[in-house]
Amino acid sequence: MVELYFSFIIPVYNRPHEIKELLESLSLVTGSFEVVIVEDGSKDTCEEVINDFKEILNISYYFKNNTGPGDSRNYGMQKATGNYFIILDSDVIVPANYVKIVRAALSERYLDCYGGGDKALDSFTPIQKSIDHAMTSLLTTGGIRGSVQSKASQSYEPRSFNMGISKAAFLESEGFSSIHPGEDPDLSIRLKKQKFKVGYIDGAHVYHKRRTDFKKFSMQVFKFGLVRPILLSRYPATSKLTYWFPFLYTLMLVLGMVSLLFKIHYILYFYVIYNLLVYIDAIIDHKNFKIAILSVFATNIQFVSYGTGFIWSYYKIHILRQIPEKTFPKLFFSK
Repeated sequence: MVELYFSFIIPVYNRPHEIKELLESLSLVTGSFEVVIVEDGSKDTCEEVINDFKEILNISYYFKNNTGPGDSRNYGMQKATGNYFIILDSDVIVPANYVKIVRAALSERYLDCYGGGDKALDSFTPIQKSIDHAMTSLLTTGGIRGSVQSKASQSYEPRSFNMGISKAAFLESEGFSSIHPGEDPDLSIRLKKQKFKVGYIDGAHVYHKRRTDFKKFSMQVFKFGLVRPILLSRYPATSKLTYWFPFLYTLMLVLGMVSLLFKIHYILYFYVIYNLLVYIDAIIDHKNFKIAILSVFATNIQFVSYGTGFIWSYYKIHILRQIPEKTFPKLFFSK
């Protein structure tokens, strides 16, 4: 295998404070690599922050018009000098042994595209920890963002907050598309269709700060729900029953609430039992009652927001046969 030289590709939009934390963590990462920062048309730029790290990191900085994170990542990969790209979101913190773990894993089992997991630091707020739990727990998402199941799953789709892709795979696939969110599963699906090896690297996690409040989290997950039916229209073979679970959860929750008017309680028994399991799971992970309670809230926000977005988009795209770009223009960036 050719010697790998890694280029960290990081798009940023009006978040200089996040870039500072990320670069501080990268300055402690062992190994040889470069850092490419792409400013996606920000008004509040991070150029001054970048200048503080030029003596510490092999770093380059580019400013471009706002064309979205996917196109910004493509731009960064075109400018990079490495032959293997590591894509990060600006709101992550990287462990010091990250490059060492990735290099060892790719030496043992080479992947053209990989994804890694995410965790929460002790310094994160209780809400951030609860959102992290809702997004990563086996009880809530089945571990799609990095778990034991992800390592063996043929349907695993790396996420762009922590994702690697070879230069060869980038050039042949032409990188990320204009949809956002959803540009990462879109790329993963295309890479698999092109017979590139895609998988999960255990231990290559980052600390993901995510959204700082439940309102922003709800809006983000609602968009995730909107995107999936669009991807299903592009790639019908990727359809899975599990994509319907958040909608079914939401539907049965509404039916359960209505049933209370008729003194029918058994539908809600399922929700009581399930949320109790989520609470216990969060207690075991965080050993904190407040975070456990917030994790229950975050889980329900995640299911209801995603399920609502999913069924609305599915109705528009698959039933009414509307054109995604015209129906949901805010989900697409133009160059």
